[in-house]
Amino acid sequence: MLEALAQVSGAVDDCAETALWALSDDELLASLDATQVLGQRLAAVQLGLVRELDGRGVAVAQGASSTAGWLRERLRLSGRSARQLVQLAATIDAAPPAVRAALLSGAMTVEQGRVVAETIAALPVEAGPEAADKATQLLVAWADRFDPTSLSRLGERVLAHVAPELADQAELKALERATERAEARRHVTLSEQRNGEVRLSGNLDTETASLLREAIDPLCAPSGEHDDRSPGQRRADALGEICRLALRTGQLPDNGGDRPQLVVTVPLEELLNGVRAGTLETGTHLTPGAVRRLACDAGVLPVVLNGNSQVLDIGRQRRLFTGPLRRALVLRDGGCAFPGCDRPPRWCDGHHIRHWADGGETALGNAVLLCGYHHRLIHRGDWTVRLADGRPEFIPPSWLDPLRSPRRNLYHLRC
Repeated sequence: MLEALAQVSGAVDDCAETALWALSDDELLASLDATQVLGQRLAAVQLGLVRELDGRGVAVAQGASSTAGWLRERLRLSGRSARQLVQLAATIDAAPPAVRAALLSGAMTVEQGRVVAETIAALPVEAGPEAADKATQLLVAWADRFDPTSLSRLGERVLAHVAPELADQAELKALERATERAEARRHVTLSEQRNGEVRLSGNLDTETASLLREAIDPLCAPSGEHDDRSPGQRRADALGEICRLALRTGQLPDNGGDRPQLVVTVPLEELLNGVRAGTLETGTHLTPGAVRRLACDAGVLPVVLNGNSQVLDIGRQRRLFTGPLRRALVLRDGGCAFPGCDRPPRWCDGHHIRHWADGGETALGNAVLLCGYHHRLIHRGDWTVRLADGRPEFIPPSWLDPLRSPRRNLYHLRC
């Protein structure tokens, strides 16, 4: 396979060197179509490779908690793209052979293949293999004319074409499954953007959405005739106000051993002078004005920093990493410190590099932040961890890396 891929790479080099301005309109259009077909065929080959690697457990054998996390680091993908790649590889692998054949021949795009595979998998068992084969052939033929969205809508009614006697009953069951699926897929995601914004996205089930509307609506009304905020801005402000109300109740459960509070790290004299930005535990920076506003009702933790931004004097020894000591650990590691892991601090525990039972101190110089999976992995003893230049680095086992070269997590690196 590597020789064949090398030939493909050479062909791509030849194409890249082509003077596109010299091509006619027809040649440009034909070349565009050809690159689309070849790109989709290569994508189908990649999905097969991902599925095989996942099935062999290669990622876990190399210390990763999942194939998606391993692919994210190896292929330099976003976490979402890596997870989608693994899921799509499994979906296509379970699809009928006709779907995989259409993908490899370029008759169908990968996105269309996903739609067809999911549609066939959702057919009722009562339809039987014969109806499933007919539905597959019909959808593959439609892929030549319809985009993935249209193909998905047609797939919802494909049973009426291949087994009309089952269509009505199947439609009712599909509605019930859709309700269950909406509840199972509920989620909220906060994604840091490079422009200082945080993107809020997700899906809510009907009941939760109704509760959110009831809570937000009273706070969404314009504050007066001079309120020039858009409806979306008023909803965003209302959500923030609801969170402030919840924090003030004092009834939220502890998080990592601490009472929930917004912690802003900034030297106290800089806070008073208003000349430096503050830093949240997530690494997000705030303007001096925002820091002063939050200081009115949020815990502000003055921290002494040296030239490497290492926390120096922040707490006394104790058995558990809680309070200021845990905050210092979060500020230093940013999340799970194991190479390639993207788990946030709230999913992590403090680990004694020299175990507590062996006399290890509960101190920042003997601590590393690890998610549950990598905490268990370190305790198994194949990997070792140490601090170098004040930062955690991990030594892989000799069977994975004969040179045992130290590795660090670059995902949480803060500039």
